Amino acid sequence: MALNPPITDWRGKTVWLIGASSGIGRATAQLLHGQGAQVVVSARHADALQRFVAEHPGAHALPLDAADPAALRAAADGLEQLDAVIYCAGYYRPQRATAYSLAEMQQHLQVNYVGALHLLDAVLPRLLRQGHGHISLVASVAGYSGLPQSLAYGPTKAALINLAETLYLDLHDRGIGVSLVCPGFVQTPLTAHNDFPMPALITPEAAAFAILRGWRRGQFEIHFPKRFTLWMKALALLPYRAYFPAIRRMTGL
Repeated sequence: MALNPPITDWRGKTVWLIGASSGIGRATAQLLHGQGAQVVVSARHADALQRFVAEHPGAHALPLDAADPAALRAAADGLEQLDAVIYCAGYYRPQRATAYSLAEMQQHLQVNYVGALHLLDAVLPRLLRQGHGHISLVASVAGYSGLPQSLAYGPTKAALINLAETLYLDLHDRGIGVSLVCPGFVQTPLTAHNDFPMPALITPEAAAFAILRGWRRGQFEIHFPKRFTLWMKALALLPYRAYFPAIRRMTGL
């Protein structure tokens, strides 16, 4: 059963992607552009956004820092139309408690979670007034349960998952769709920091295809690749006496 209104035709729709200079965000923007959407891309890296616009005629670039609420609000106010907004901005550095860094914890929090709150502050009143639209938050399977080297990253993604669930409950009857994207390992500048094998690693283009397929089916949670994410979901259901040994065996950490 579809939990959201299926989005099958992007022509004439304005889609704003925050965190679209590389990785999943850029690939999703490219695929949406190819399907006729009016794509607006935002990120800190203005040069990368301009290259995207040059390669995709009709797209628009709005360079900004997701941690800057005033910039997000100004950008949102400047959009004549807004049908969907996707928060793809992300920050990741491996961290363990034995090398704890408060600065890293705060950086992850600001980009991965607080930035999404700033975005909601900028767009929710407008979407509620117009009575339609779609919000999509890109989290991660790292938010399902605790994992080694994910001390800073995992909790922010767990918060996004909870946020998306609650937004869905609050907004579904107001005509606004909400979807949660939980990728496994995707070949991006973020995962380039990993020094361990990444099972079922996929390309950003494959991730973008899975995301649009999920929107087309009206899914709430869009997770991929299934051969990895279903396994992670199963692990998260284990009692802790089984979960902790299983994770240690799986990761060797």
